[in-house]
Amino acid sequence: MRSTALALLISLVSSPALAQQRAALAFVSNEGSRDISVIDTRTNRVVATIPVGVRPRGIQASPDGRRVYVALSDEHPNATSRGDAIAVIDVATRRVVARYAAGSDPEQFAVTPDGARLYASNEDAGTASATDLRTGRVLATLVVGIEPEGVAASPDGRWIYVTAETSNTVSVIDARANRVVTNILADLRPRAAAFSPDGARAYVTNEVSGTLMVVDTRTHQVLRSVELERGEGKPVGVVVSPDGARVYVANGAASAVTVLDARTLRQVARIPVGRRPWGIALTRDGRRLYAACGLANEVHVIDTATNRVVARVPVGNRPWGVAIAR
Repeated sequence: MRSTALALLISLVSSPALAQQRAALAFVSNEGSRDISVIDTRTNRVVATIPVGVRPRGIQASPDGRRVYVALSDEHPNATSRGDAIAVIDVATRRVVARYAAGSDPEQFAVTPDGARLYASNEDAGTASATDLRTGRVLATLVVGIEPEGVAASPDGRWIYVTAETSNTVSVIDARANRVVTNILADLRPRAAAFSPDGARAYVTNEVSGTLMVVDTRTHQVLRSVELERGEGKPVGVVVSPDGARVYVANGAASAVTVLDARTLRQVARIPVGRRPWGIALTRDGRRLYAACGLANEVHVIDTATNRVVARVPVGNRPWGVAIAR
């Protein structure tokens, strides 16, 4: 009887549901301290710090939540070294288990929804590279705009949008053919991009013009551009709620997160946070937003029902991006 109860307990503890619950972690790339802070989203406390040795910036979780990918760069932006890579962190062990080549100075990237490929922007080379995540092999290197930055994959995996901050363009990659099919003229200094859950729209932040641009992904045409923070907020990070109703934008210079109605593009809330919010991420249920505040050395946690900050989590030096591993 006792052995049966013990077996049942072991079974429950190791069940996939509980494992997934434990994996509700926020991974934060700290550019200054060259490490990754791991936050338990239930307690909003740092439970681990993972050193990576060089500058970590772009960070994303795999679709199954078992791995976290981090873009690493050395101190020499115009040359490729062992420091330039995409590091792979195993969420269960919180260890770096692999490093993939990704050209020089990789900054941001997107993982396709099937978890098979990773598209990274190579800022100084003016290219985007496609990497097979099963083999680590670079499948294609594509010429995009000048100083490419943000990367986003559409929900169906068909399109990859790559912003370029100097040419003020968004390159559209057909992921089936691995080729650039068009370039969209953006506002000044486009930074990050995010797709709506239904894939019908893409949202692009433009840092210098202080705007959020909306793109029809069927035609790859700009529908509208809206000014944020009177054009002086220097917006960067952007995410869309799981139901597609809200768009959240981090305004680095204004130290605030703007909440927009996705249908009307009207501002519904302005949430003051720590200095220089940059990367932002939503939990799977959309109830919490995590904002990396680079000059506060904190991650601020926002309750999206009340649009208020409910926790301030001290992390490493100059937090840059956030990824939620589910």
